[in-house]
Amino acid sequence: MYVDMESLYQPFLAELPESARILDVGCGSGRDTLAFKNKGYQVEAIDYSEELVKKATALSGVKVKFQSFYDLSGVAIYDGIWACASLLHCERSRLVEVIGKLIFVLKPGGVLYMSFKYGNSDREKEGRQFTDLDEAQANDLLEQFDNVQQIQQWITVDQRPDRQEKWLNLIWKKQ
Repeated sequence: MYVDMESLYQPFLAELPESARILDVGCGSGRDTLAFKNKGYQVEAIDYSEELVKKATALSGVKVKFQSFYDLSGVAIYDGIWACASLLHCERSRLVEVIGKLIFVLKPGGVLYMSFKYGNSDREKEGRQFTDLDEAQANDLLEQFDNVQQIQQWITVDQRPDRQEKWLNLIWKKQ
């Protein structure tokens, strides 16, 4: 099924230079990796499912790395980081640590997009952990970092026809 992501891409890409270097964190099927590549960006992607790494590599033509966001390292590498529906699998107790790593690998002026299911609970579904986020929790997270400002925050409704869930979308910029 095709989900039109253009309305989410636009505010993120508007903050990036032409041919920017983007890291797609938790790239899943590779849908967004392929979209960014087709728009002329230099894209790297990681996922922590070997099956999805194979699928995303096949779909996008980008060599996706099997890696967890807990294991990110490097300094000032990327202009943009796209974490669409991936950090919701991060344990709440480690969100500050993981977002800190993402900010660390962003270049100064770099942009981080994140989306979480809208809410304020932690839950488990079919053996997978979910961390929901609302505006207050997002603001609490943002306050943990002195070198980041929020550019945009908005709520969207799931685009899949069988879903009614809401999503909290965040765009942060590194100073």
